Amino acid sequence: MGPKCLSSLIASFFATCRDADPIPSTTSLEHLDVAIFSPSGIVVLGLNRSHAKNALNKNLLKMMTKAVDALKSDKKVRTVIFRSEVPGIFCAGADLKERAKMHSSEVSSFVSKARAAINEMANLPVPTIAAIDGAALGGGLELALACDIRVAASSAKMGLVETKLAIIPGAGGTQRLPRTIGVSLAKELIFSARIVDGEEAKSIGLVSHVVEQNDAGDAAYRRALVLAREFLPQGPLAMRAAKLAINQGMEVDLVTGLAIEEACYAQTIPTKDRIEGLLAFKEKRPPRYKGE
Repeated sequence: MGPKCLSSLIASFFATCRDADPIPSTTSLEHLDVAIFSPSGIVVLGLNRSHAKNALNKNLLKMMTKAVDALKSDKKVRTVIFRSEVPGIFCAGADLKERAKMHSSEVSSFVSKARAAINEMANLPVPTIAAIDGAALGGGLELALACDIRVAASSAKMGLVETKLAIIPGAGGTQRLPRTIGVSLAKELIFSARIVDGEEAKSIGLVSHVVEQNDAGDAAYRRALVLAREFLPQGPLAMRAAKLAINQGMEVDLVTGLAIEEACYAQTIPTKDRIEGLLAFKEKRPPRYKGE
């Protein structure tokens, strides 16, 4: 299924579902499940390559790229959650069995594609949440680091372990980990290839929320859904502008960042949603935002 087909599928779900439905509509690409809560706009991408512990191979990367490409242009998407459909595993990293069969030139090409795919995830215009209910190692943690927010079960294991294989994180890990937990600690974790659990991950700022795992093995996912629903009452255009201002502002000096904020704020001024927010406040009722 190509990006246009997936985009049409997403659009049809949003168009046909008028009332909030706690049970999402689900479709499956190969190794990737797409669940859509309509009409709220919460989309869940579930890794589902159970026989390989969700290891990232060429095909899974292709499916992820197609899904993200379809989502980034759909204005009705409000929040994207990345999770695993495989108990006890988020993503084990690169598929080393496939990697062992690659020529050196193929390895370089594959890593470049992985980096690009994860970068596209990071650049989704809406909030993204990684629900880590199991091991997130190597590229699996790099995938989670590309999300705006990470929620983990206390039993989940996380680490950038590439130096054990005489390589380095190549899909953003050397850049996003220090930006998340600080340079010195990021170096320590990468140099040692240390694996941390959910509790330690929370204490060092690697994840925002940690929850005790439940019998179903999806506690982090359930917490991520609660968080995603907390975002829904806010103006959708404002959410996109806020994410853009933060993302771009964090890469520049404060003066330039403030100019970026000003430009992003300006985008919200002519919107119908801004007028609706003021009117709802005056009339003491919840606003009815339309993303216009």
